[in-house]
Amino acid sequence: MQTIVTVTINPAIDVSTAVERIEPSVKLRCGPARRDAGGGGVNVARVVHRLGGAALAVLPVGGLTGRLLVQLLEAEGVPMIAVPIAGETREDFTAVERSTGREYRFVLEGPHLSWTEWQACLDAAVQPGDGPAIIVASGSLPPGAPADFHLRLAANARAAGDRAILDVSGPALAAALRQGVYLIKPNLRELQDLTGAALDDDPARLAAARALIADGGAQVVALTMGDQGALLVTADQAWRAPALPITPVSSVGAGDSFLGGMVHALAAGQGLEDAFRLGLACGSAALLSPGTGLCEPDTVRRLLPQVRIESV
Repeated sequence: MQTIVTVTINPAIDVSTAVERIEPSVKLRCGPARRDAGGGGVNVARVVHRLGGAALAVLPVGGLTGRLLVQLLEAEGVPMIAVPIAGETREDFTAVERSTGREYRFVLEGPHLSWTEWQACLDAAVQPGDGPAIIVASGSLPPGAPADFHLRLAANARAAGDRAILDVSGPALAAALRQGVYLIKPNLRELQDLTGAALDDDPARLAAARALIADGGAQVVALTMGDQGALLVTADQAWRAPALPITPVSSVGAGDSFLGGMVHALAAGQGLEDAFRLGLACGSAALLSPGTGLCEPDTVRRLLPQVRIESV
C-alpha cells in the first residue's frame, strides 16, 4: 500500500450539539456537547485509519485546543506530525435544530500562522526519497498562510514523484490547478465558483470537469453533489452515481469521508471505479453519524452493495 500523508493547515476541534429551536436574543438551552478532531485532512486520515489503512496526519497545533486535538487523534490511533504554533487551534461549532432538523454550522477563521509555522507543515508533508506517496490536502487556509500554499505543496509532491489530491476551494484551488495535481474533489458549489458557470445539469458538469482536465489542472475530478449523487471524471472516462436514500443525522465530514474512502482504495492499488464506489459508501455512512463522527466501517460494509455506478 502506498504511503498516505494528509495535510490540514487549519485543523479544528469540532463542537456539536442540539437545541429545540434557534432564535435570537434568548438563551438557547442545548443538549450534551460532542467534541471531535476536525479539519479536512484530519478527517481523511481518521477515515483511512478506520478502514484499516495508514495515514500520517500533518497539522499545526497550539494552545489548549491544540493539546485536545492531539489527544483525540492519539485516542483514535492516528499517526501524526503535530507542528507547534504560537496561536490557539480553532474550534468550530455545529447546532442541530430539533424542531426542523436544520443544521447550523459556525466556522472560525483559525490562528495566524507565521512563515516558519506554515513552512514547517510544507516541509513535513513531502519527504523526497521515501518512495511514491499520496499527499492529500484538504480544508481552508488560516490567516498568515499564503494563497498559493497548496500550489507549493503540489509542486513539492510532483518533484518527489508523489500524487497530490486536493479538496480545497476558491483562490487556493485556482492557484493549485496552475501547477497540476492528480485529483481534485470539489462539491457542486465549489465547481460553480471556480468556473463561473451555473452547471445546472450533468452534461454541463461533465464539460466543466473535462475542461479542467484538458487544461492540465487535474487528471481526475471527483464532483460531489449532495442529494444529487456524484460524478467521477477523467479525460476519457466518466462515472455517475445517485445518492443513497438516507435521512442525514449530520452532514459534517461526509465529503471528507468520501475522499478518505477513495484515497484508501487508491493507495491499495484499486482502480478509479472501485475507489469511487468505496468513497460513495463512506460518504453515505458518514451522514448517519452524529457530529463529526465520520463513517463507521460496519455501516460502510452495509451500504457498499447498495452503491450503483454507471458509465456516462
